[in-house]
Amino acid sequence: MSKRGYAHVALLVVLLVIVGVVIWWVSTYNRLVRLHEQIPAAWSQVENVLQRRNDLIPNLVATVKGYAKHEEKVFDDVAAARAALGGARTVPERVNANNQMTAALSRLLMIAENYPNLKADQNFIRLQDELAGTENRIAVERMRFNTMVLEYNTEVKTVPTKWVARYAGLSPAEMYFKAVEPAKTPPQVSFD
Repeated sequence: MSKRGYAHVALLVVLLVIVGVVIWWVSTYNRLVRLHEQIPAAWSQVENVLQRRNDLIPNLVATVKGYAKHEEKVFDDVAAARAALGGARTVPERVNANNQMTAALSRLLMIAENYPNLKADQNFIRLQDELAGTENRIAVERMRFNTMVLEYNTEVKTVPTKWVARYAGLSPAEMYFKAVEPAKTPPQVSFD
């Protein structure tokens, strides 16, 4: 093979390497953008189930209120938590408001335990089941959100995709749902 033939082969190899790098770069960038966009979509689903819970609360409160008229502070706490959830604009504000709502609902359900007639009321039982199902949905959507954030952050923080992310201006999404302190202590169960 002549020198000119070797030059053509070398040029072809260099071009193939460049094309390969460009294809890798574009596919990596597209994957990062897709992951980045899945985080708000996952958060939107969390908000969807939080709204479902928020919509159930007035019915639950009205049912419990009918039996426990003197428990105004708990009802006020639930109303305040619901208002905080409605007024929260950022993800950290919504997470904090959600934690307030969880705490207020647990106090509301503890009150219900003190009223045997309420525990037997079909409306209360149905609402409590709906709320339990909604809480399960919230847990699933939180897990999905955290999984999306984890997958995206892993891609953004590892080499070589880290270089593409940095060049594209994509930074890690640091927001994860975490358990609040009261959720870390086991509940007290009493059959008195």
